[in-house]
Amino acid sequence: MAMNPAQHSSPTQWSAADCPGVIPLFPLAGAILLPRGQLPLNVFEPRYLAMVDDALGGRRVIGIIQPDADAGDSPVPSLYKVGCAGRITQFVEPEHGRYLVSLTGLSRFRLVEELPVLTPYRQARVEYESFHDDFTPRAGEDGVNREAVLDVLRRFAQAKGLRIDWKGIEDAPNEALVNALSMMSPFGVREKQALLEAADLGTRADTLVAITEIELARSGVDPDTTLQ
Repeated sequence: MAMNPAQHSSPTQWSAADCPGVIPLFPLAGAILLPRGQLPLNVFEPRYLAMVDDALGGRRVIGIIQPDADAGDSPVPSLYKVGCAGRITQFVEPEHGRYLVSLTGLSRFRLVEELPVLTPYRQARVEYESFHDDFTPRAGEDGVNREAVLDVLRRFAQAKGLRIDWKGIEDAPNEALVNALSMMSPFGVREKQALLEAADLGTRADTLVAITEIELARSGVDPDTTLQ
């Protein structure tokens, strides 16, 4: 698996006022979207094909949100209260009944209420005001301990045999680095939700380092060993 956090995009600047208050929901366990991040989707279920069709006819906004890990099995699983809105910025229909879509993250949202709808996909009323800094590119970068992030990434890559695009790492600003690594990280639902809900970029970076250290310890890698 090659990792290149420099592959982040900055869409035309949006604000909370530009984002729709009611959005379709795409529940995905183990997947998160963050502001200005890119999330590729392979869409083939009929209900989500319909969701993409409808979104393309409007503001092209879809909400990515995780099912609650503590909710148990259910045909209609409960959802976490925080997700991230993304705008469709790439769309390809390679064959009938399948879409390849890329979402660019706009802002996290808080789920206010899920709505009774006739559409085959779920919809909810959401608010963005709790995450106003999400609309400001590179907000909070000064709070990131970049050296700690790079150190734990080196050790994790070595332990897991990952290929890393270190040139891309060097070129990536702190926001792109932390958010891309958080999105690509192979951690569980609860860990990914903690990364999504982190109060600011510095806290997300610290959370990413802490979660990775725990994973390294479970793998039998000395968390205090620094690669040279």
